[in-house]
Amino acid sequence: MAEASNKQQKLKVKNLLAELLSGNEAKASASIKALQANGDSSILEPMAALLMTDLSPKIREEIVEFLCSLKDSSAVDEMMRLVNDSDYLPIRQQLLSTIWNSKLDYTYFLPEFVEIAVDGDFMEALECLTIIENMAGPVEERHVLEAKLHLREYLEDTDPKDPQKSQIMSEIAMIIKDFDSMDEDDDIEFFNQ
Repeated sequence: MAEASNKQQKLKVKNLLAELLSGNEAKASASIKALQANGDSSILEPMAALLMTDLSPKIREEIVEFLCSLKDSSAVDEMMRLVNDSDYLPIRQQLLSTIWNSKLDYTYFLPEFVEIAVDGDFMEALECLTIIENMAGPVEERHVLEAKLHLREYLEDTDPKDPQKSQIMSEIAMIIKDFDSMDEDDDIEFFNQ
């Protein structure tokens, strides 16, 4: 009996996702609302894929609001997979924005956000700073150490650095320092370069 119900649920979600692609704005909008009530983390990738298409501004905004309103903690791993998926690099900044706007806890992924800030552009670094600032903690020591390694990589890179991004990275370093329970001698110092 439960298996039949599960199949019905999956079929319903599949139909709602199809309505999003119908081109009918009213149907798409209703579908997004229905997905909020009936969907699970498996709908995140199709929603992200839709953000990569030419959507009406209204539907794009509703999808972003939907992603910001996620409450199911099972969505955290899937969102991080999407953020790190090279197929979704064109919308990575937008995905990062939905993360810091959500109420979900991404503290476990501190090193990944620092790595994205190091490797990404200024706006991605700014989004990561906002995410890190909103982390409640506590942060595991191994995650702090890994984050510090990413910061050190940024500092030791000899390529010319954007002064604005360097300021963001300095702010991230200060937050990591606050998370850190190690000696002050081990702290990473950033200077505007």
